[in-house]
Amino acid sequence: MKIVPVILSGGSGTRLWPVSRKSFPKQFWPLITPRSMLAETVLRAVGDDFAAPMIVTNQEHRFVVAEQLQEAGIADARIVLEPVGRNSAPAIAAAALLVAATTPGAVLWIMPADAAIADLEALSGAIQTAAAAARAGFFVTFGMQPTSPETGYGYIAQGAEMPDLPGVFRLDRFIEKPDATTAATLLASGTNLWNSGMFMFTAETLLAEMQAHAPAVLEAVRAAVDNRTTDLDFIRLGGPAFGAAPDISIDYAIAEKTDKAVVVPAAIGWSDVGSWSALADIAAKDVHGNFALGDVVIEESSNSYARSDGIVTALLGVRDLVVVTTQDAVLVVHKDHAQNVKKIVDRLKADKRPEADSHNRTYRPWGFYESLIHGDRFQVKRIVVLPGRKLSLQKHFHRAEHWVVVAGSAAVTCDGEVTLVRENESIYLPLGCVHRLENPGKIPLTVIEVQSGPYLGEDDIVRFEDTYGRN
Repeated sequence: MKIVPVILSGGSGTRLWPVSRKSFPKQFWPLITPRSMLAETVLRAVGDDFAAPMIVTNQEHRFVVAEQLQEAGIADARIVLEPVGRNSAPAIAAAALLVAATTPGAVLWIMPADAAIADLEALSGAIQTAAAAARAGFFVTFGMQPTSPETGYGYIAQGAEMPDLPGVFRLDRFIEKPDATTAATLLASGTNLWNSGMFMFTAETLLAEMQAHAPAVLEAVRAAVDNRTTDLDFIRLGGPAFGAAPDISIDYAIAEKTDKAVVVPAAIGWSDVGSWSALADIAAKDVHGNFALGDVVIEESSNSYARSDGIVTALLGVRDLVVVTTQDAVLVVHKDHAQNVKKIVDRLKADKRPEADSHNRTYRPWGFYESLIHGDRFQVKRIVVLPGRKLSLQKHFHRAEHWVVVAGSAAVTCDGEVTLVRENESIYLPLGCVHRLENPGKIPLTVIEVQSGPYLGEDDIVRFEDTYGRN
């Protein structure tokens, strides 16, 4: 029976702000390789030993997940949509219930979508060891061999080796994220491991342990699974029932309570990429210990990480810094404080700044748009529509729009009349007209949109028809 990969893709990764934000978190970014972290995670579980993957994500990110899976060549994944975030225990329970409906003895490999693993050969060995323990009825955790006194990770105390299960050890206890002194002691002991957040067990083992230790979670999620619907290629869990599930992690709900917990120690080059300093640690560096990505200039500096997705970013005479530039924000932080970037995000949220959660670029199932200029009663946007995609048929109550095609060709519907607008041509859409933008071509369509009116919010939209079920 093949292992079922279950990828949890619900986090927002605020410690990697300003690149990672709620609207487009870190698992969707190519932070380490040219592929996104989600794609890298899914591709680790492709082969004869694995069944089709299951991805549990929130409904706002469903089209991004689907598109990135398609780009990675994964055509048979099941995408499960959480109506609200309820931490890892409800998400895992939903996956287990869906798998158990057909194959209760199947082994589930639970993994977050946003971790880095460098040694795939060692990972393969750890998976086989863990799968044997899971099939024997154990609740398996993966403990990473620590390489430094890291204070950003929880730890696992490793116990005695299990009889008849080589490479598998009793799990003595979980240890919360320590201070620096405690972390150094844990590292020196040689028997403590980093908690990776990866687990392995059969669907029936998980559900039995959930019934014993977290029955309220199981009851709510079972109702949500029973009331699921199918939307395009997505599995939507029942909203009211799932929303009633306790907000709790699998660690607190099961792992710290069960008597079936074991750990598989592994040295696989793992990182949770939970901060800019963690990302800097695994990045390729020059002779001065610097890493640069994008439009970056570094002089007379050392041990620094610089990334620019926007304007030129220059570092001179500095060391041990992280400097990240996006189109709408700049972060400068000493590596020693990189774990605390969330404090900046919390401050921005308190000040009701949109930069806390949203990027200047907003992704949609048909492509994306980004604001170029925002003034009093007008806004200029760039809209990119992928080949064969189209926006909803819609109208606005407070704004008129002018579209200029700068690349590709557009089929524009305005009050029932369809006009083909080619490159360097434009069309005016008066206030209140029912309109739609479509890309009938084979290359991306790029449109410059000029909005004018007293209110330019994204909620000024009435959809009459939508290919992507957003009516």
